Amino acid sequence: MGEILALVEARLFSTFGEPDARAAMTFLGTDRIEVLRFIAGDDRGIVRYATLGMSAQPMNDPKDLLADPVKGPRAELLLSVRGGLADTDKVLRPLAALASSPQVEGVIVAPGNSMDVGEPLWPNAPFTSVLVAEPGGLVEDLELPEPMDPVRFLPLLPMTPNEAAWKRVHGAAALQERWLKHGTDLRDPLRGPVSLT
Repeated sequence: MGEILALVEARLFSTFGEPDARAAMTFLGTDRIEVLRFIAGDDRGIVRYATLGMSAQPMNDPKDLLADPVKGPRAELLLSVRGGLADTDKVLRPLAALASSPQVEGVIVAPGNSMDVGEPLWPNAPFTSVLVAEPGGLVEDLELPEPMDPVRFLPLLPMTPNEAAWKRVHGAAALQERWLKHGTDLRDPLRGPVSLT
């Protein structure tokens, strides 16, 4: 487990540089989850939050009677926001809770999933849930020795309650098309809901 997390940490560092902050949280009955914060080294002002610990164990289908300790999908979560516009550092606990959900709830986190934290992602945030996007755009998959699955780094896209409800009816692809059509800045921590009519 420790070896996997060391490789994951090295992949994050090689992609984003050294984190400027990190926090660790443990929920009852789960392994420790860390959240690392990276400040982009350019003038775009992007802050990236990455979980570290979710990939220590493979995710297993809750219908399986015995969890496979080796095989199964592994992932970490990524969130990118524009810095300085909101108190987004308060997202650390919700992010850690989402990263613990495979252990706590026995869910498999995959692209297209919705994940709800039941409260604003940070103070006064218009978002209480996220859409799990396709991996590979920011951080390449981390290959592990056979028979283990690679670690995938899954971007999270914050959703307003209306967007989350619309996505449940129409699907993730339709919501992403709507965002694209309207030029939605998904990194804006203060953005309003996209037009859904």
